[in-house]
Formats: sequence, C-alpha cells, structure tokens
Amino acid sequence: MSPPKTAIVGAGPMGLICALDLLKAGHAVDVYERDDRIGGMSASFDFDGLAIERYYHFICKTDFPLFDLLAELNLSNKLRWTDTKMGFYWNGRLYKWGTPQALLRFDGLGVIEKFRYALHVMKTKSVKNWAALDKIGALPWLKSWLGERAYKVLWERLFHLKFYELSDQLSAAWLGTRIKRVALSRRNLLHESLGYLEGGSATLLDALRARIEALGGRIHLRSGIDSVTTNGGGKVRGIVVAGEERVVDNVVSTAPIQYVPALVPDLPEAFVARIRAIENIPVACVILKLKQPLSENFWMNICDESIDIPGVIEYSNLNPGTGPAIVYAPFYMPKTHPKYTRDNQAFIDETLGYLSKLNPKFDPDWVLATHCHRYDFAQTICPPGFAAMLPPMRTPLTGFTMADTSYYYPEDRSICESVRTGRELARVVLGDDTPTRA
Repeated sequence: MSPPKTAIVGAGPMGLICALDLLKAGHAVDVYERDDRIGGMSASFDFDGLAIERYYHFICKTDFPLFDLLAELNLSNKLRWTDTKMGFYWNGRLYKWGTPQALLRFDGLGVIEKFRYALHVMKTKSVKNWAALDKIGALPWLKSWLGERAYKVLWERLFHLKFYELSDQLSAAWLGTRIKRVALSRRNLLHESLGYLEGGSATLLDALRARIEALGGRIHLRSGIDSVTTNGGGKVRGIVVAGEERVVDNVVSTAPIQYVPALVPDLPEAFVARIRAIENIPVACVILKLKQPLSENFWMNICDESIDIPGVIEYSNLNPGTGPAIVYAPFYMPKTHPKYTRDNQAFIDETLGYLSKLNPKFDPDWVLATHCHRYDFAQTICPPGFAAMLPPMRTPLTGFTMADTSYYYPEDRSICESVRTGRELARVVLGDDTPTRA
C-alpha cells in the first residue's frame, strides 16, 4: 500500500514542523510555498550585507517545545542566552524598567500603585489555566488590578498604538500569557534572560529543511496552491498548482486562515463564517542599522504622546553578532487607519524622526541602512471568549486541516508556538486530537 499523500500550504516553521512529524509517521509530504524562501515571518533577508529576520524573534526560558525540537535536530549547542535590559519611555524621559529597583525609582506611579503593579505581575506569573481570563476583557482586568491612573501611565498608550479602535476587544488571557512568558524568563529577580539561536532563525529553518528532505519530503518554492478540489462527497481529492491538479489524501493549511475560503471553495458556509469572524491587525515593521547603539535596552516600551509607535526592539542588545545596532520599530494598525496607505519610506522617516527623543545624542550620521517589511496578518484580535470562536483544526471537509498564528491563543506569537501548533496539526491529521494546552 502506498503511503498517504499530504500537501502542506506554507513553509513557515509551523508548516515545516507539521511536515517533519507526518514524514516520521510514514506520509509522503510536499510543502508548497508562494515565497522564494522558507520561514514565513521568521525568514531572513539581506539587510545591507547582514542576513537577519524580517521580524524580530526571541526565546524565553519556558519555550520547552522549541528546546525539544532543537535537541531532536542536534541544535541545542546553538542556543545562546543574554541578560537583557528593558526601558520605559514616558513623559519625555527614558526610564530603566523590569527590576524592583527600577519600579521603585519610577516617578510616574505612587507607592500603592507600584505595589499593585508588582502584585499583578506576581499573580499573573502563577496562572496555570487561562480559561477564566479568556472570558473577561484585558482592559477591565488591568484596571481592576492597577487602578485607572496606573493603567493610563503604563498601558493605555501601548494598547492605542497597537489596536486603536479595537483596543477594548482583547481578552485578559491574551495579555496575561505575554506577561507570564517574559516574567518567567529571568535568571533571578534582578536579571531578565532571553535567548536567540546562533545564526538566527535560519539555523533552525535550514536544519528542518535538511531533515525533511532526508526523509523524502519535498519543498516547492514560488509554488502556491491555487485551490483544493473535492470529490463532491465532502472529501479532499487534490490540489491545483499552476493549473494542474495533483491528487492527494490530505491538505494542511498553515497560511493565514483568511485565505482558506478562497482556497477551499467547497467548505460549508457556516464554517466559512467562523473563519471570517477572526480579525487581524497588519504591521509595517521598520528595521534600522546604526553605527552605534541607540540604548542599552533590548526592549523599550513607549508611552508618550509625542511618539506614535508603542516601542522599539534593539535586537543587537540580545544578539551581539548582528553588529553595533539593529533596531526594529513596528507600526501596528487596522487597515482602516489613515497611515495604512502610506509607502514604506514614510514609516522609515517617521521612525528616524523619533530617535533623537529616545537618545538625545543620536545623529542622522549613525544611520547605515533602513528597510521596512509589511504583513497583513501580524496580530490576531482575540476578544473575550476567543477560545470558543476559533474554528477547529479538523474542518468539515474530510482530509483538510488548518491552523495559523491565531491558534497560538492564548500564548504569544513565537517560533516555540509554531512548533507546538505544527505538531498539533500533525496529530490531528494522524487522528489524535488530544489538546496539549490549557
């Protein structure tokens, strides 16, 4: 008997992990990718002679599925840890952040507000089941813990500059997992410790591709799937690629699920309606190469009325191998926002205009190179009750399975969650729907 034939849509980490596990289970696997490279949002590009990810990534101490995969691929020795620093720009001033001393010295909060903030972080670190917080909104949850004024100082601007009119449509579970993941990635109370792979995400992607191909899998670049065909009886028959139908037993989509209705026209309308209910926020992510560091921080949150970005990520302060200074500045916004139609250079120019505020010593001569990447499905909107909103991975069409970054919920977007979700997809294809998260 010939092995089951499975086609996977998308060669990001999720699709590659799913392919690997299905190959190990005996499937014949072909991965189809529209881009000219593997990796999706973790793919690298040539930035003025430096190979670096299009969008920033970091590793936390709790990323156990990723650690297991690194061990499986003999890459554990490529994992590096850095004691990173965090900054908070508020009211025209850059403050140290992320330690008890920094909190005590911060003059934007009173003593009681500082205590409530610290207690909230400690409580959130201990949450093991997010079901209850899935049912309530992030903003009421924050305000109940911190108080209205502290919420305005610490969070209001961050929410506004990422979600705008959608700021009140987020669950407490979505926010809580982000607080917990970083809070638990500490070497001790005084030192945050974050990780990266030597050689960047490409180290993992290249190893995955080599292992997939060694097991007989094939990766087709510049080869998007046009549509999924059915036998008329509710079962997958094949895929259409460049006008040619190829017979398969299973199709697994790891592309943004918003593409699925057009990809699979025979899905039931009720199921399609559930897909269309999931909303996303795009991003325009500016990347700068500078002659010298902008700050000592890896992550800088910005809550200041004079700056219209929620933060900057100085990746070179995590991974020193990337040079003197690599800075990411993400502009998140709904497609309804007036800025969304601007060209990339406008976002670059706006970012450069803020640098002298973040560091008064900044000189335009520091700028060596600039770039801007865009992605329409950067952040899923996860309102209260989102766990029940998500359509199941196993669709009503027999042989068609799907997931995208929405299915990381309530966890944060990360390569670790790509690993976990890719392996969940493979188990669903193989007939094991046992959930792996609370």
